[in-house]
Amino acid sequence: MREEEYGIYMRRCLDLAVKAEGLTYPNPMVGAVVVYNNTIIGEGYHLAAGTPHAEVNAINSVKDKNLLKECTLFVSLEPCSHFGRTPPCTDLIISSGIPVVVIGTRDTSEKVDGKGIEKLKRAGVKVVCGVMESECRRVNRRFFTFHEKKRPYITLKWAQSADGFIDIVRPANSTPEPYWITGKAERVLVHKWRSEEEAILAGGETIRRDRPRLNVRYWSGRDPMKVILSRSGNIGDFPEENETKSLIFTLNNKMCPRENCEYIVLSEGDMPVQKICGVLYNYGVSSLFVEGGAAVHNMFIEAGLWDEARIFTGNRVFGSGKEAPRIEGQTVDEFNFEEVVLKLVFNNHR
Repeated sequence: MREEEYGIYMRRCLDLAVKAEGLTYPNPMVGAVVVYNNTIIGEGYHLAAGTPHAEVNAINSVKDKNLLKECTLFVSLEPCSHFGRTPPCTDLIISSGIPVVVIGTRDTSEKVDGKGIEKLKRAGVKVVCGVMESECRRVNRRFFTFHEKKRPYITLKWAQSADGFIDIVRPANSTPEPYWITGKAERVLVHKWRSEEEAILAGGETIRRDRPRLNVRYWSGRDPMKVILSRSGNIGDFPEENETKSLIFTLNNKMCPRENCEYIVLSEGDMPVQKICGVLYNYGVSSLFVEGGAAVHNMFIEAGLWDEARIFTGNRVFGSGKEAPRIEGQTVDEFNFEEVVLKLVFNNHR
């Protein structure tokens, strides 16, 4: 097999890996394929924490194990070499007699960080590393950010009018409810995004004004942990549903306890965004989806603590209202819906 062909099989690894997006926390998403004479004869991916890893599933799917001694194993992330909830993948690779392992990217978490590569090499396995590395890191951007930056991967999301407002001016006695810019298709997409993240955050004003449920209703998946930032701690009758824990960051140290809520009391000198990141990191939360409002988004933007932004821009003109956040970064893609354009922006300094 020529090295210029490696990308074909690594692409398949990535296609397999993302099948489990949102399901593997705290583990990364990993795909693996076993190739014999330029033909994939086995493949697998990691389904969930505590279940067999991608390499194990791929090797076990090969019907004729005698062929493994002439095969190349492709895997999107460095195989583990330590005992956790499952045995080391390197041990199975070595005992199977696979002579060549092609790895997408090194696992930089403390428990692995090159140890799997070295163990394979010491056993006489030829190891090729760095095939489609940027793509493999992108798939596990949450995992790498958590281990390398010691904070969750942060995604900002908002919808704005054609003239740059996220909400109209509302009368003081108006009924709390969202004022929609996006349509049903976009809302389904947002619920898919929610299912892929471990935590979701909104400000107290957004909670009181829009009464968002911050869960997954239009998609299949787990509800993220709810995080609320409210100076007063006033969140009205939220949460209506208590299936997931809520963290409430507030300056008010006299809040009455609420079911399934934990209060994190901030001091006047605290930087709320940094405090949130620190608490979530200590909880082992590797990703945070920030849904607003504008003041909360601006806190993350001003602190430089964001990794990507997903911005819906509708064709309606409000004329006035609450101004949308302003953000600078690299626009990497745009998608057109019926009445909305979605722009994906990366932080240049992430």
